[in-house]
Amino acid sequence: MNNVSQFSPWARQIINWAVTAASVILCLIVLPARLPGMELLGIAPNWLLIWVVAWSLKRTALQGALAGLVLGLIQDGMTSPHPTHVLSLALVGILTGRIQKERYIQEDFISVALIVFGMAVVGETVTAIQYSLLGDRTLAEIWTDHQRIALSSAILSSLWAPVVYYPLNRWWEQMKLVEQP
Repeated sequence: MNNVSQFSPWARQIINWAVTAASVILCLIVLPARLPGMELLGIAPNWLLIWVVAWSLKRTALQGALAGLVLGLIQDGMTSPHPTHVLSLALVGILTGRIQKERYIQEDFISVALIVFGMAVVGETVTAIQYSLLGDRTLAEIWTDHQRIALSSAILSSLWAPVVYYPLNRWWEQMKLVEQP
């Protein structure tokens, strides 16, 4: 990190944006991957949800919503826009940004994993609601699938959350320290 402090403030900001963008791109690359050990009942971790939670934990609800909106639009572009991922990721960003971190959350992997677990359930529930509004399957089929998908996604996403959260949080904390006078 000492190497970054030698750059001018605008260069540090560009480096910070590049690292943040690279982390999003990495999450987008591994999103469709089905690597051994990273799948449960045919469900993989929701890497973009993990990223939105990692981003939103130290930011406002509006910043979390914007991150969810952008990543949801990107995911809709990579997959089907019906149902949209924008609603679930934006809601996750808002809810995570509104958590009173200082009062309830300590900086450890367990807290982050629990938040990701809960937000994965919220995100998958929003998706299930959208499927029910589309009306192409019965509610019984949708909610039976929802249980399997939500639980599998929540378990895997929470287990893999530290892989995304720890390096990003460390980077962002170090950048804050460098920016302080």
